[in-house]
Amino acid sequence: MTGHPRTARRDVRALVSTVAAVVVAVGLAGCQVASPQAAAPAVIDGGTTLADATLVDDPKGYAGPSTALLAEAAIPVPESAPTPALPATVTDMQGTEVTVTDTSRILALDVYGTTSRIVYELGLGDNLVGRDASSSFPEAADLPLVTQSGHDLNAEAILALSPTLIITDTSLGPWDVVLQMRDAGIPVVVVDPERSLENVGTIIDQVAAAVGLPGEGAALAERSAAQIDAKIAEIAAVAPQDPAERLRVAFLYVRGQAGVYYMFGTDSGADTLITALGATDVATEIGWEGMRPLNDEGLVSAAPDVVLVMTKGLESAGGVDGLLEAVPALQSTPAGQNRRIVDMSDDEILSYGPGTADVLDALAVALYAPAAPAS
Repeated sequence: MTGHPRTARRDVRALVSTVAAVVVAVGLAGCQVASPQAAAPAVIDGGTTLADATLVDDPKGYAGPSTALLAEAAIPVPESAPTPALPATVTDMQGTEVTVTDTSRILALDVYGTTSRIVYELGLGDNLVGRDASSSFPEAADLPLVTQSGHDLNAEAILALSPTLIITDTSLGPWDVVLQMRDAGIPVVVVDPERSLENVGTIIDQVAAAVGLPGEGAALAERSAAQIDAKIAEIAAVAPQDPAERLRVAFLYVRGQAGVYYMFGTDSGADTLITALGATDVATEIGWEGMRPLNDEGLVSAAPDVVLVMTKGLESAGGVDGLLEAVPALQSTPAGQNRRIVDMSDDEILSYGPGTADVLDALAVALYAPAAPAS
């Protein structure tokens, strides 16, 4: 991907790795344990694209919460299903050589829902036989769930589906379940657990190689990179050019029932997401390192104009009112005073895959055109 002078993209591997660790540690507190037959809540779309949105005159002065909605949640797929070149032998991220001979029954599982979406965009969506909790896009809604308590792999549910291929990473656990699948003779390909603007193509290539579609993967990776670059340039054109006028944004990870409130800081990777949106990452500005528990002093000194959160996290805190009550220091910031909280689906905001350009577009609308009506 080509760079943009206003969006230097440092790796966001630390952000995603830490998010995964925190999600697993708190067990997505506040989320219900789903049964293997539970249907996924569809990703909500119906948003307006940035190109069609009416920009507000003063994004910094805008008051009120917003939800970032994808303009279209449906996944684009090839007109005809491709034919995988099998057998396919790959060396996965753990150095394990895996030979895949059958892609008729695939499980693509990770904490972000990225790998399953890639399988769909490669044209093999009909071959998926189950899903993880984060694969909430409409096409996967009726697939059996093979995770429990948020993101714990359920060995019994997996084996019941008789998969011929499992694609996963190290973001889900317990790892003994993955080893159990290998011992059962199921080919397991472990892909890169990092998720970032920089390695979207890498993940696509690895998944494509595992299913015997390297050429199709290369084309999808190239198209995704071009879309991300174009979207970043489009956002830069509408964001304030004067650094003093740019929105000051903080990214908070919230799990209200568990009392978990984190702010993403320098080298966590949140800065690159915020910078891609043409905004200023306030955590970087105050020297907040990594992903750390929120404290009053840090939040007040950061003085964000906007706070980004995940939708389920905001709900777990009791909505905007609950968040302001749980974190009183937020009321002393411009974001709190203006109730300028922007939420987006947990399953989309950090997914970093072929849909990343659409995620950036939805967030940009929430930042710069928050009054835009849903289409």
